[in-house]
Amino acid sequence: MSDDQDDDIILSELEDEELVLQMHDDLYDGLKEEIEEGVNILLERGWEPYEVLTEALVGGMTIVGRDFRDGILFVPEVLLAANAMKAGMAILKPLLVETGAPRMGKMVIGTVKGDIHDIGKNLVSMMMEGAGFEVVDLGINNAVESYLEALKSEEADILGMSALLTTTMPYMKVVIDTMKAEGIRDDYIILVGGAPLNEEFGKAIGADAYCRDAAVAVETAKEFIARKHNQLAAG
Repeated sequence: MSDDQDDDIILSELEDEELVLQMHDDLYDGLKEEIEEGVNILLERGWEPYEVLTEALVGGMTIVGRDFRDGILFVPEVLLAANAMKAGMAILKPLLVETGAPRMGKMVIGTVKGDIHDIGKNLVSMMMEGAGFEVVDLGINNAVESYLEALKSEEADILGMSALLTTTMPYMKVVIDTMKAEGIRDDYIILVGGAPLNEEFGKAIGADAYCRDAAVAVETAKEFIARKHNQLAAG
């Protein structure tokens, strides 16, 4: 194999297992067309859309998330990987709807009022989608009303708020306090993140969790959703 160049790999000639591993590599390298091709090959071979999503795409993004967390990969590379994943997702989405794939949960996310930073938020959105969540991204500079409207109209499970300035962080408390006043706080899982935040701050404002990066956000969201499902089943 040693004298073989990477670009000599013909995806359609690989066994399923090898192909999935190759897709993990291609995702890691942000190779959009290869991911699209891999998704289509697996579907042609009779894989369920949900299997392709979890094993090839989510499996690959989990590795990306881990290396991002450990400082091996950086934002530009993660964005490329997420972009490749989105291309694969675009093929799978309509099929997942048809097959009624298990729904992970739905998240409304946005940067708070007065803050226009969005790289961290975008990463969380992409990684959440990569983990099989539905994500409604409200963009930047969101007032309390836009969060609450979206949570209701989208029937979301999770609210994600991001801030990158110490001056805009307190606005998260405004949103949570408003939700408490309206009696809807406990209907949602609230995750907060951003460079100046920490765990103490998250607790102090009444969020469910502070997530230091996109990989942690995905893990935390999964835990809370699983807990919610268990409660519903038990109740």
